[in-house]
Amino acid sequence: MLVLFAALALSPAPPSDLTAVGVVVGSRPAAILRSGTHSRVVSVGDSVFGGRVVGISSAGVTLEFGGTRTQLSLSKGLPAAPAPPTVADESPRPAQTMERREVERRLGQEMPRILAETAVVSLAEQGLGTGVSLTRVAEGTLLTDVGLRVGDVLVSVNGVPVDSLATLIGLWPRFQNESQVTAVVLRGGQPTSLTVSLK
Repeated sequence: MLVLFAALALSPAPPSDLTAVGVVVGSRPAAILRSGTHSRVVSVGDSVFGGRVVGISSAGVTLEFGGTRTQLSLSKGLPAAPAPPTVADESPRPAQTMERREVERRLGQEMPRILAETAVVSLAEQGLGTGVSLTRVAEGTLLTDVGLRVGDVLVSVNGVPVDSLATLIGLWPRFQNESQVTAVVLRGGQPTSLTVSLK
């Protein structure tokens, strides 16, 4: 009996502030989970925040903590932020057109590379405003194909502020039904837009 009480007392519980920020559903589903100031991108079977990921769907993430399953629904919206800067690029880049199914397929295939080879520095965490500075970008992935480069400061996508790589990846489910996705970046200190039309 004492062993049973000891086991129950040691069973991990989910952090009270644990949220599912976003999911990428495809051949290799991934999810972005956040607790406090820490964000993690995970797949089914990964251990995270004291639990184990047992399922990922478009509705959210299922985790197991000490034999008890917990369902995390996707967070409803992101915190409000100031409007993105007005784009004042003298030579705007023409909109690219991509097949929606191709984007989904590539995200499923390229997500491990994007997560392993892309590095961002949050400007908000450094008290420098909104956005993330791209210090490393996975070459030959959707990120570079849409026009992102090392040194760009990604400010927003379709008006939604970007504060981390996890936020960026988590935006795709919100934009899957959009006909156009526009990112505002600061390049050499000048705002510019990168637009992709989805068909």
